[in-house]
Amino acid sequence: MPTRDAYRRDRAYLGVDHMRNERRTWTVAAICAVTLAAQLAGGIVFHSMALTASALHAAAHVAAMLVASGAYAVARRQAGSPRFAFGTGKLGDLAGFANAIVLAITAITIAVESAQRLISPETVEYGSALILAVAGLAVTLVCVWLLRPHGKAHDLNIAAVHLHLTADAAVSLLAIFGLGAGRALGWAWADPAAGLVGAFLVAQFAVSLIRRTAATLLDMNPSAELTAEIRARLEAEGERVADLHLWRLGPGHNAAVAVITTADPLPVEAYHHRLKGLEGLSHVTVEVRRRGDDLAHGHA
Repeated sequence: MPTRDAYRRDRAYLGVDHMRNERRTWTVAAICAVTLAAQLAGGIVFHSMALTASALHAAAHVAAMLVASGAYAVARRQAGSPRFAFGTGKLGDLAGFANAIVLAITAITIAVESAQRLISPETVEYGSALILAVAGLAVTLVCVWLLRPHGKAHDLNIAAVHLHLTADAAVSLLAIFGLGAGRALGWAWADPAAGLVGAFLVAQFAVSLIRRTAATLLDMNPSAELTAEIRARLEAEGERVADLHLWRLGPGHNAAVAVITTADPLPVEAYHHRLKGLEGLSHVTVEVRRRGDDLAHGHA
């Protein structure tokens, strides 16, 4: 018989790539910190708003990576704690939501700074700023590769920081375009305009991420297809599913609670057996009631 500690570990509901993702977020956090320092210094020295925008976004990345890495570490260390009724798998989703808010604030900051530069333009040292912008983009692309999606678990924590970096790559590309246009064509407005467009893109990424993580934190149904499959299997012999709830526990893990009514109840284990092998279904509670009878005859 499994020990109590073994049972708790089985109910941790961490993603299969938890350790891999934790190591990579710590690595990328260190890379982003170095990039932030270089871009911020370049933006100040060369008076480039686009470069400063990239630096501000890099600062958000450092914070995002620290939040993501910390969430992985806490989830791992507290995986066996009885204080978490359904494990610690959702800590990553909470970190993803926090990072989405930071991303939204970053977009607002970039937009405000860019608008101010459009109104009061400053002299930009385009050549030096371009070098730093290109270098920043190269570093960001390396980080995007390090945090590339892996598997089918849909880890929203790693997805959040990956989205941060993807947005940063887009901002860096716009910065390069703005600086290049300013240097080649003398368009002083191109640099801050690139910052404004970058702010809009970052905001779009933030809204998308807020929706995805909030859906998990609010226990919204994660899969209409899985819900339909559960219902079909439980009603396979004429039973009726009177109540069914499905929610996400962590990357690759979902829980279901079902109430079945039938004229001829089977042992509750029979209904569990029908759901056996469903991908992504990690925790099941079934209550069986005789049709017309309010008394529950079994649960697990």
